[in-house]
Amino acid sequence: MTHTEIEITAELVRDLLRDQHPDLADRPVRLGALGWANQLWRLGDDLAVRLPWVGESADELLRKEHAWLPVLAPRLPLPVPVPQRLGEPSPRFPRPWIVTTWVPGEPADRAPVTRGAEAADALAAFLTALHRPAPDEADTDGQGRGGPLAGSAKWVAQQLASATGLGLVPDPDAVRAVWEDAAAAPDWAGPALWLHGDLHPANVLTADGALCGVVDFGALFAGDPAVDLAAAWTLLPDGAADRCHAAYRPAPDAATLRRARGWAVIRALVGLHVGDAGIHGRPGGKATWGPPAHAALRRLIATAPR
Repeated sequence: MTHTEIEITAELVRDLLRDQHPDLADRPVRLGALGWANQLWRLGDDLAVRLPWVGESADELLRKEHAWLPVLAPRLPLPVPVPQRLGEPSPRFPRPWIVTTWVPGEPADRAPVTRGAEAADALAAFLTALHRPAPDEADTDGQGRGGPLAGSAKWVAQQLASATGLGLVPDPDAVRAVWEDAAAAPDWAGPALWLHGDLHPANVLTADGALCGVVDFGALFAGDPAVDLAAAWTLLPDGAADRCHAAYRPAPDAATLRRARGWAVIRALVGLHVGDAGIHGRPGGKATWGPPAHAALRRLIATAPR
């Protein structure tokens, strides 16, 4: 991944607005967040401008959010960034960009959930509302997150070995057992459901220990609900995952929960590596990703079927 050659500044954002959405150009502009693929600039108190700065796929993902999120947002019980305007590529900035609503809150990797029961119910309600059959034209890949778990077996083995070598996994055999049980579960045979697809702690917002929003729908795709149900282990405190899954409708069967555990392992292994890179100052690292990943693996091992 490489950063765009164009430096994104408040002045550039303001110029883009003047060119294409002049009614918004006089609002205050300030940096909100630097994501993996996009920069987020606050636009007044209630809007934000999202501009791609890493990776060629970011353009397509922004257009996907602009097309689908306004359709999905009205039924979701947690605030999400709803696209309001689309900015087209221009001589000033050769990539598309969007104006969305601003969702207040702190990312859960920096402000973890502490009100477990309330957050479990909120997450279950959010996923229940989101997980509806998607139209045929919906993306079914999700940047590689779609498809059966077995397709990730080689990657999991490599990442587990790497994390173990770095001293990040004290009991790799226990993690491997959770993964192998999940990968052996029957595949999803139901309809392709709308999924967020990327519910790691940095994409879920909290306030006063409870969930208050969900952001970054760039991975939005249609597939197996187990992908999102994995978030119960990666986001919620100890003992709350069962409550979340019990409140989710329709009630997930045993195979779906087994697959969800596998997706939670995948997400935790990513978090371990990103967190370790952050601690040691390597590119792409975020130290705050490590603690939620360690906690998720501990929960998965502690609650593994015997």
